[in-house]
Amino acid sequence: MVLYIELLKSVLYGIVQGVTEWLPISSTGHMILLDEFVHFECTPAFWNTFLVVVQLGSILAVVALYFHRLNPFSSKKDRNERVDTITLWIKIVIACIPAGVLGILFDEAIERISTAVVVAAALIVYGVAFLVLERQDRRPRINTMGHLNAKTAFLIGAFQCLSLVPGTSRSGSTILGASILGCSRQVASEFSFFLAIPVMLGASFLRLLKVGFAFSAAEWAVLLTGAGVAFLVSLLAIRFLLAYIRKHDFTVFGWYRIALGLLVLGYFYLAK
Repeated sequence: MVLYIELLKSVLYGIVQGVTEWLPISSTGHMILLDEFVHFECTPAFWNTFLVVVQLGSILAVVALYFHRLNPFSSKKDRNERVDTITLWIKIVIACIPAGVLGILFDEAIERISTAVVVAAALIVYGVAFLVLERQDRRPRINTMGHLNAKTAFLIGAFQCLSLVPGTSRSGSTILGASILGCSRQVASEFSFFLAIPVMLGASFLRLLKVGFAFSAAEWAVLLTGAGVAFLVSLLAIRFLLAYIRKHDFTVFGWYRIALGLLVLGYFYLAK
């Protein structure tokens, strides 16, 4: 009976992870709130591993959805298409450098500042930033991935460094940065998805090295359930976002972030 309950908790966390990882609303903020109400009966090592594994489920969704587009060795591509794919990967790697370097240097410091107040502040600040951005009369100059050059990719990567502050949202910082730099919503969102592959895989690998894999069969069942649910929900969340931004802007996400930030502040203030 206990295992069934833990599996249900895993499903719930997988749903939250799958939705919030790709929308610019901060998966960290949602996970902190959820953890206040739904706890796993587990060790700290298992909890840290669960957060990594459920994240990997989300990453696999991007790989599945964009496998052909991101595969430079596809037999269905001609020479020019393969060159374009390799060029895209070069831009992705370039964009990953800033956050990769800072993430390694300040990993422990980042964990120490992961508090409810910091998360709430980041949610509100970047929520306001999205509202300000969408009130500007801007005309995107980068409407396809081919128009995105290496310099702009690196600058988007610099914006991604903001996501090292808990509550900022990795997708939120990259989408916001790419939009400011002149990318269309479509390009900004898709490039954010692509950046997640090496960044999140690298971060997950480093954390797994710290905590290891020594778990029971029941614990592995919980881990894989969370990852599987996150994978399936991520497929839906990514498709939803791409369909939504064809007709709408990011304003609703800005208001949502502000509301969530105030909710986090209110809850932890009243809880004291």
